[in-house]
Amino acid sequence: MTDHRLVFVGGLHRSGTTPLARCLAGHSQISGFSGTGVEEDEGQHLQDVYPPARAHGGPGRFALAPAAHLTETSPLLTPDAAERLLACWRPHWDLTRPVLVEKSPPNLVISRFLQAAFGDARFVMVVRHPVIVSLSTRKWARLRSLRALLDHWFAAHRTFEEDAAQLRRLLVVKYEHLVADPAGTLAGIAEFLELDGELPAGGIDTRRSAGYERQWAELAGGGPVRRERFRSLCRRYEAAAAHFGYSLVDLDRADPFPVGSTSAS
Repeated sequence: MTDHRLVFVGGLHRSGTTPLARCLAGHSQISGFSGTGVEEDEGQHLQDVYPPARAHGGPGRFALAPAAHLTETSPLLTPDAAERLLACWRPHWDLTRPVLVEKSPPNLVISRFLQAAFGDARFVMVVRHPVIVSLSTRKWARLRSLRALLDHWFAAHRTFEEDAAQLRRLLVVKYEHLVADPAGTLAGIAEFLELDGELPAGGIDTRRSAGYERQWAELAGGGPVRRERFRSLCRRYEAAAAHFGYSLVDLDRADPFPVGSTSAS
């Protein structure tokens, strides 16, 4: 892959990885997956080197499984792991383009594994508010409580925060910044990926979170039982949310992620 730059996009389900990946694939220098026949054209479903998220419980669960966290010490990182992955993914890329993108939610917790396999890889991780992600994930995890889904969000991002310090080429994108300023945020991504020209911003829906914001407001302003549930969740998670630049009381807060982006020379 010496003639290509490999980019991995990750972030929990419902964090905005799909619209971002589509923006990337719209650039003339980038090839992403499309028409693969698998869910959201995610590379995790097109390979047999590591288990996909569904093997660890799927959305709202997978990051809680210790086996889902892969690093450079994983026994799955065999000498031929990189070539096996490429053999699975190559048929779905346009290899005449210099930048090849693979997007899957579990990349959030297997970045060190992927970096060990592909030493020059770049990582673009999308982070979205824990409340919005948890509320929107409930349609795929109906047996999971909101508290359990929030636990999953914080577990996943604690794992990523620890791993991020060891990634040589990383850009962390807050979803809230992407929808507030698509052009500016995409310009930063284009610079990180060393692209010529702009990334198209047409696929970014700036009001995608509105319905979930209303659900949260209804919980906060409902009857006594609902209000106590809201207060209980805030007591449990507010400090952790603040660490990651968010607030359960003020959904408009979106400060930078605690681990800064890196770009090795």
